[in-house]
Amino acid sequence: MPASTPRVPALYLSEVVHTRVRPIRYGFRHRTYLWLVDLDALPRPPRLLRPLARFDPRDHFDGTAPTLRAALDGYLTSHGVRNADGRVLMLGHARVFGYVFNPLTLYWCHDRAGSPVCVVAEVHNTYGGRHCYLLRPDAHDGAQVAKDFPVSPFFDVEGGYRMRLPLPGDRLDLTVQLCHDDGSRPLTATVRGRYRPATTRTLLAVALRRPWSTAAVSIGIRLHGIRLYLKGLPVHPRPRNQPESRSEPRPGARRRCTWSTSSTHSTHSTHSTPSTPSTPSTSSTPSTPSTPSTREGTL
Repeated sequence: MPASTPRVPALYLSEVVHTRVRPIRYGFRHRTYLWLVDLDALPRPPRLLRPLARFDPRDHFDGTAPTLRAALDGYLTSHGVRNADGRVLMLGHARVFGYVFNPLTLYWCHDRAGSPVCVVAEVHNTYGGRHCYLLRPDAHDGAQVAKDFPVSPFFDVEGGYRMRLPLPGDRLDLTVQLCHDDGSRPLTATVRGRYRPATTRTLLAVALRRPWSTAAVSIGIRLHGIRLYLKGLPVHPRPRNQPESRSEPRPGARRRCTWSTSSTHSTHSTHSTPSTPSTPSTSSTPSTPSTPSTREGTL
């Protein structure tokens, strides 16, 4: 286990960048902070700081499980994944002053021996919908999956995603690219950040630097939506029925998207094989990411 692997809980001072290239060019940057936590040892700040960080199972999956771990285990079991019974590391926002909006939450799931099994990517949209993609990244931490869930009102539900999701270490470096069936890549999102130990001092510092960060994420998404609308970008009708979480390719879905610079190989998997984020998942065994060396349940 590399010495550079961070201990959890950890905070990542992060920058989210969205670059849209069609039908119009538009981009933005947003600075925030994200938590990396062990689902079996969630951080519990001192009483006075608890409004700044709370992990509530109601904010994830179907919102009915008693704990986050129980919610994830139920989801994995329902999708045929039965060997992800080891450590799970989650990257996402915690509630701040009782509010949270997580556009993307990631769960790196391991077996009891510490080997990676799959990654679950949980997506929330501004309509209040939630959807999970079950993925099995390849040796380069890449995965590909068909898009089944509406996120932006300016994109239809078509094509798929190419993702690069290495487990965070000293650095956080994620990429999600929307790919259409004609081979175009209209949107690329990256999340990059620097590790900080989740101490009381660090939490206070980032909360003062990015006050009510979770509300800022939600407000920012809406403001950028207004700007795109004013630029004349057409709005796609909101789907009446949002899909269930899936781990298999959409019937008839084509997968012609490739990275603009490197080659990320990925193949389909089935329900019977533990797979990774949403529809198409990869069958190759992911590279064994280094996991944090110690568990810490308190700040």
